[in-house]
Amino acid sequence: MRICRVAVGDELFFGVLEGLDAQGEPGEGTVIALLEGHPFGEIVPDGRLVRFEDVRLVAPVLPSKVVAIGKNYLDHIREVGLGEAPPEPLMFLKPSTAVVGPGDPIELPWQSEHVEHEAELAIVIGRVCREVPRERVAEVILGYTCANDVTARDLQTRDGQWARAKGFDSFCPLGPWIETDFAWEDRAIRCTVNDELRQDGTTNDMLFDVATVVEAVSAVMTLLPGDVILTGSPSGTKPIKAGDSVTVRIDGIGSLTNPVVDRA
Repeated sequence: MRICRVAVGDELFFGVLEGLDAQGEPGEGTVIALLEGHPFGEIVPDGRLVRFEDVRLVAPVLPSKVVAIGKNYLDHIREVGLGEAPPEPLMFLKPSTAVVGPGDPIELPWQSEHVEHEAELAIVIGRVCREVPRERVAEVILGYTCANDVTARDLQTRDGQWARAKGFDSFCPLGPWIETDFAWEDRAIRCTVNDELRQDGTTNDMLFDVATVVEAVSAVMTLLPGDVILTGSPSGTKPIKAGDSVTVRIDGIGSLTNPVVDRA
């Protein structure tokens, strides 16, 4: 099931995509069955269908927090010069105000001269949970989506910690929807900028897998429905500039595309 969040006129709704094409992508016959309330719990359609082409996709969730896992791909650790691989999942937070949706601009802040893309698989939590053992992790996950952990690399190096470098408004694009029927193993993660392939990795290269990550994060903090966990980025991260178009694609989920602009 693909759960999206859409703007219909001046209102926002959760919905389920129906009538996908043979490749599992939206086409001319795709509609969205709007839901009553939210998808965290029983999913109840409200009886209305809207055409996919008549609505605007927005970020599929508004999380209370975005927990990101750093240094989870060895090649990325080496290319950025982040030292040694950590012995356990390395966590940091991105503010909820960093979240934007498909098609929304990534705004380059004046404080940085070196902003990079980071394509990542994102986990969307489906229920309140704490101290989840790895064998029960699947029970607390609603689904998965694409993410771009945009990073001001120069500020990351200068500050010595990552809050500012990772926390600017628009530095966490999410989307295009949440895929609930998704096996995360051996999935390609790619990032293109202006059709140039820059990142081409696989989830099998994660140092800490999905179960390990959720178990570790939930041992520290209570996770709420809609919270998002970013699982790290493969190698190939490079600078982006105003005028670029950045696409994160994960096999089995879809594509998330955002333009890049200078912050006004």
